[in-house]
Amino acid sequence: MSDTRLLPTDELLRSFVDLERESRARDNEKMRVIAELDRRGAAAELGYRDLANVLRDVVRWDLKAARKWVANAALLSSTVTPTGSELAPELPVTAEAVAEGVLSVEHVGALAEAMKYLPAEAEAAMVDFAREHPPAAVPKFGKELAYLLYQDDPEPRDPEPEPLVNQHFKRWTKNGQLVVKMLLDTVTGAAYEAVLDPLAKPRPDTGEGPDLRSPSEREGAAFAELVNLMLRTDQLPEHGGEPVTLVVTMSYDDLAAQVRHGMLDSGERVPASQVRRLACNAGIIPLVLGEKSQSMDIGRKARSFPAGIRRVLVARDRGCAFPGCARPPRHCDAHHIHHWADGGKTSVDNAVLLCRHHHTLIHQSEWEVKLAAGIPMFYPPAWLDPDRKPRRNLLHSPAKFAPTRSRELVDACPR
Repeated sequence: MSDTRLLPTDELLRSFVDLERESRARDNEKMRVIAELDRRGAAAELGYRDLANVLRDVVRWDLKAARKWVANAALLSSTVTPTGSELAPELPVTAEAVAEGVLSVEHVGALAEAMKYLPAEAEAAMVDFAREHPPAAVPKFGKELAYLLYQDDPEPRDPEPEPLVNQHFKRWTKNGQLVVKMLLDTVTGAAYEAVLDPLAKPRPDTGEGPDLRSPSEREGAAFAELVNLMLRTDQLPEHGGEPVTLVVTMSYDDLAAQVRHGMLDSGERVPASQVRRLACNAGIIPLVLGEKSQSMDIGRKARSFPAGIRRVLVARDRGCAFPGCARPPRHCDAHHIHHWADGGKTSVDNAVLLCRHHHTLIHQSEWEVKLAAGIPMFYPPAWLDPDRKPRRNLLHSPAKFAPTRSRELVDACPR
């Protein structure tokens, strides 16, 4: 390799990508060797309890890491039956991708965990997702895919569990402090977070330096402020430009028929029956989206996005729209795709939800975002992908890659 100090940044990054691909290919060879050692019973031959303990002593791996390698090797290797027949690997599509050098050992573990709850025909969709996302994003995509595949199955016949009763525990310490612990159901917990979150944001820098409080300190101060605000109920905080509101997104037809589920901003699902009960005790803001999310537009008279537009963005994007990001809507800003300072309008057709990290990235890097049929599509920098192939966030809407029960792919974008 040339002197790294003399290489331009994009070439240096490409060389690193090549090195990583080579490293992953070598990892695949290592797993093939591990699988063969396991097949021939090397551990017993050497007097060990299992192969993981052999590897720990041979290459000084931690036992946990050694067990992970042995487990992954077993998933990716074919086996031979006593009659001499060769059986395909448990994860054949994953094995092919690992052999190409496009997936890491961590990807294999994440895929194996996700596939425990999915049919075999879903592996190709999971691997396609893993090729473009880090291992940490794989389990969430698998969870959403599993729900999509099985949502129309008959409900189990087991008796329904007793509903969770909200609980509140408190005790006073000797120095006069009150320790509080709560156990809240899904809906109440989401409402609690929606109220607490705007109060727990870091203080703005007013010349005294950044807010150095830990998240627990900020949330503790926010809870204290919440108690004080409840004593002045006409002064509740705003969140996203409107008074704190618990938002449940659900189609009207499903609500009326009491089928499927509603979705909280946190991504948690709420049964239709519970959404109906909430609707009886709360005001409802009708929100109708066409197949391409018809726009709401206030032109250039305001730079900030009003509550109405934000509600449409939340219903459309369901969180940070950047590929692979799982941040919920309450952690996101509305971003002008065509910057407002450059003449862009404040409208749904010129907006996308982004978490603070990816909002900053879009402004400071060569990543670009555009809307295609109402769906945010992101174009990576040329140094990351010379073809600049568009990407989208599948974590919030995996339907496009979901195999049906007939082993076909559902070719439908989310509405």
